Amino acid sequence: MPGHECTFGYPNHPPEPAVLFNSLTFVAFFAIVLAFHNLPVAWRTKKIFLLLASYVFYAAWSPPFVLLLWLSTLVDWHVAKALFRASTQTRRRLLLFVSVAVNLGVLGYFKYGGFLLENFVALMALIGVDYQPAAPSIILPVGISFYTFQTMAYTMDVYLRRAEPTRSVLDFALFVTFFPQLVAGPIVRPTHLIPQFAKPRRASAQQLLWGLGLMTLGLFQKVVVADGMLAHASDTVFGATGAVPFIDAWLGTLAFAGQIFSDFAGYSTTAIGAALCLGFSLPNNFRFPYAAIGFSDFWRRWHISLSTWLRDYLYIPLGGNRKGPARTYVNLMITMLLGGLWHGAAWTFIVWGGLHGLYLMAERFLQRRFGDPERTTGLAHQIFVGIVTYFLVQITWVFFRAPDFTTAWSLITSMFGFASGATPVLATVHMIQVVVVTVSMLAVHAYMRSRTLEEVVGRAHWAVVGVVWAAMLFALVITQGSGSSFIYFQF
Repeated sequence: MPGHECTFGYPNHPPEPAVLFNSLTFVAFFAIVLAFHNLPVAWRTKKIFLLLASYVFYAAWSPPFVLLLWLSTLVDWHVAKALFRASTQTRRRLLLFVSVAVNLGVLGYFKYGGFLLENFVALMALIGVDYQPAAPSIILPVGISFYTFQTMAYTMDVYLRRAEPTRSVLDFALFVTFFPQLVAGPIVRPTHLIPQFAKPRRASAQQLLWGLGLMTLGLFQKVVVADGMLAHASDTVFGATGAVPFIDAWLGTLAFAGQIFSDFAGYSTTAIGAALCLGFSLPNNFRFPYAAIGFSDFWRRWHISLSTWLRDYLYIPLGGNRKGPARTYVNLMITMLLGGLWHGAAWTFIVWGGLHGLYLMAERFLQRRFGDPERTTGLAHQIFVGIVTYFLVQITWVFFRAPDFTTAWSLITSMFGFASGATPVLATVHMIQVVVVTVSMLAVHAYMRSRTLEEVVGRAHWAVVGVVWAAMLFALVITQGSGSSFIYFQF
């Protein structure tokens, strides 16, 4: 990211795509797509154009990696058709294995190849073997984790008899490649998106207005809040070479918590808005997570498309909570560890997932004895649980953001007041920005916890909505340094 370097442990992280949502190139690209989509031409022609535009959108980053999209598309298209026709369970399992092996094999090579090699070398060193392989040169394809899970869901839904394979290869290819959510989600279920390609779709005036409004809100979150107000404080603290004071450590962590929410929710909101402008519906990916009361509630609100994917295709098949408390705890931990690994090939991500697994296990244990505070306790107790949830989530963000365990441990030490020889690194203006944004964000999340954006906007006077919209547009125009890539492009 220009000015906001943030590689999260990837030595060969993907270079920035040329067609970022927060770029003038995307404005021109989207205007062309939107104009063609509203021409009086055949629906099949429009879908072919959308598919080609989606390939162009992805190829603007690296044209050769379009081949990976084609590989996932062709493998899962043919496997799903064969699965549907298969008459024996053995053949069905073999076909499912082919799909999973190809998808996870490609994902494993590009995302985890270097990580596995590095740990193999370390393991050899522990037993006294000096193994020095050639340094790998593997570039992580942007968005590979998202579209891999999306195509795997299609095959698994057919295997589990939740859905039939679509008859149109064009519709399936468009499902895999649909540009608004291609590189950073939401991870859309085939039963949600593929049926929308069956009949002509064109946004109504109200949908177009909502779509443009959501795109403005999403870009405001990304450009103004994440990049303009929080990224500097986060990068400064997590990039410090020595110990930082208690205040700096906490403000840097709070800055990252706000940054990653604003960045990722900003992408999702922009993607949902762009799709709506074309007449398509994408699922909500965030629901004001920093107002969560407990960790199950947090994961019902944070990265919803991933958490529900892990629930439906991993946690429940493992047995969920149907096989007793002990097995439930194991299933929770396995799910969260793999959820952490999904985010990146580094032990810090695994620790991040493991901490969330521990939180969920402890929460489940307490709920079995004292009930769910979201349903059985008063407001004061819910606020207390919400504060504890928010505090413990901040601890996990340290491991998510830190480039290594040394940095993570140094920050944790500072956050608990045990650092010595700390040197302040944050300027007063950045400290004020973090406090203002954090307090404002928490207030908004608390107010919106049981509300929807549609409900709030629907009740507001049109003049108020217009002023807020104009203010966001003005802030977007005047904010400098807005060319940074989205954080989740690296995952």
